[in-house]
Amino acid sequence: MEDKPLKLNTKRTIWIGFAFFTILMLWQVYNFYCPLFLEELFDSYFGADNYSYIIGLVMALDNILALFMLPLFGNLSDKTHTKLGKRMPYIIAGTIVSLVLFPFISLLFIWNSLVGVCVMMGLILIAMNIYRAPAVALMPDVTPKPLRAKGNAIINFVGYLGAILGTILTMIFNKTYKVGDQSFLVREVTVWPFVITSVFMLVALIVLILRVKENKIIEETREEMAIGEKMAETNEKVEDNKPLSKLDRRNLWLLIFSVFLWYFAFNAIETFGSTYAKEVLQTTKWGLVTSILAISSLITFLPSTKLIGKVGRKYSIMIGLGLMIIPLFVCVFISNIIVIAIMFAIAGAGWAIINVSSYPMFVELSSAGNVGKFTGYYYSASQIAQSITPIIIGFVLKWIGYKAFFPYALVFMTLALIVFSFISVKKKKPVAVEEKDATHIEVKEDINIVDEDEKQ
Repeated sequence: MEDKPLKLNTKRTIWIGFAFFTILMLWQVYNFYCPLFLEELFDSYFGADNYSYIIGLVMALDNILALFMLPLFGNLSDKTHTKLGKRMPYIIAGTIVSLVLFPFISLLFIWNSLVGVCVMMGLILIAMNIYRAPAVALMPDVTPKPLRAKGNAIINFVGYLGAILGTILTMIFNKTYKVGDQSFLVREVTVWPFVITSVFMLVALIVLILRVKENKIIEETREEMAIGEKMAETNEKVEDNKPLSKLDRRNLWLLIFSVFLWYFAFNAIETFGSTYAKEVLQTTKWGLVTSILAISSLITFLPSTKLIGKVGRKYSIMIGLGLMIIPLFVCVFISNIIVIAIMFAIAGAGWAIINVSSYPMFVELSSAGNVGKFTGYYYSASQIAQSITPIIIGFVLKWIGYKAFFPYALVFMTLALIVFSFISVKKKKPVAVEEKDATHIEVKEDINIVDEDEKQ
C-alpha cells in the first residue's frame, strides 16, 4: 500500500492565525468594558438601579446581527474569486473598518452619549462579522482534514495571545473612583485600551497581507487537500453539491445544538462577569480571572492535540466539557476571587480542548467548495446563543439575583455534555504523527483504508 505523507506548515498557519488574533483582542476589550459603560450611562441617564436585563438586551441586539451576517459572508466568501483570494478581501476590509471605529466606543462614553455608544457597538459588530467567518475558514481551505485539529490549535494559540493582550489592557487601564458607595470608571483612561487594540490590529493585518498569499497557497496545497479528503472521518464520503448522509446530517444538528448550549453557558459568564465581580465580590479585578482563563487555554491548545490524537475529537470534547462543569459547580458555592481564579484555570484548559476539536468537526462535514458555509453554521450556533443568553440571564439576575450567576452556566454546560454524547463518530485507524522540523508536521496513514471498506 502506498504511503502518503501530509504536512502541516506551522509557520503559515501562524500567519493565518493573525486574523483570529485581531478578533479575540478586540473581543476581550469589548466584552469587558461595554457592560460597564452601559451600566454607568444608564445610571447617568435614568438614575441608579439594576439595569442588568437592559444591558443584556443591548449586548444581545448587537450579537443578533452576527446571526445573519456570519453565514452570509461565509457563503459569499466561498463564491468570491479575486486576485487577493476569496477570504482575504473580507479580512482586509472588515479589519480596517473595525480598527478605525473601535476607539469611538470609549470616546462616546467619555462624552456621555448612551445612544452613540450603542450605535458604535452595533457598527463594530457589523464590521467584525464581515470578516470573522472568512478569517476562520482560511485555515481549513489550505489544511487537509486530518491536520485541521492541529491547525486549529495553532490558530487558537495565536488568537488567545490577542485575548491575553486585551485582558492585560483591561487590567492596566481600569481606574475607578468612589462617590459614596458607588464606584465609577475614570473615563479618560478607558480610551487607551481601545486605541492600543486598534494599533495591534493594524500591525497584525499588515503581517497577514505580507505573509499570506491566498491564491498561491491554495494552488500549492491542492494535492494534499485531495489526499486529506480520502482520510476524512465522516460516515460517508462528502462531495460538492451532494447532500450529507442521514447519519452525518444528524451529527451536524447535534453539533450545532451542542455548540449553542456551551456558548449559552460560557457567554453568560463572559457578559456579566465584570458586573458579578463588582456586585458580589466587591472588586474590579475580574480581569485577573479572565486573564488566568485565557492563559490556561493558551498553554493547553497545542498539548491538547496529543489527547485528540489518542481518544479522538468526540471524547476530547467530552473531557473538555467535564473540565468546564466541575469548576462551575465549585463556583456555585464560593465567593472568593482567588478560588474562582483557580477554578477558571481548570475551566480554561477545558475550553481550549473544546475549541480545538469542535470547529474541525464542522468542517470535516464540508467539501472544498463550502468550507465558509459550514464555518457559518458553527458561528451561527454560537452567535444565536450569545444573542439570547444575555437577555435571559439579565432577567434572571434582575429577579433572582447574582446567586443564580454560576448555576445558570452550570445547567447549560451540563446539557451540552448530554447532547454531545449522542454524536456518532466513525472509528478510524490511529494516525501516526512525526514532527519533521519547526515548519512541518508529517502525518503518515494508509489512505486506502476507506477504499477497502467501500469494497466490502
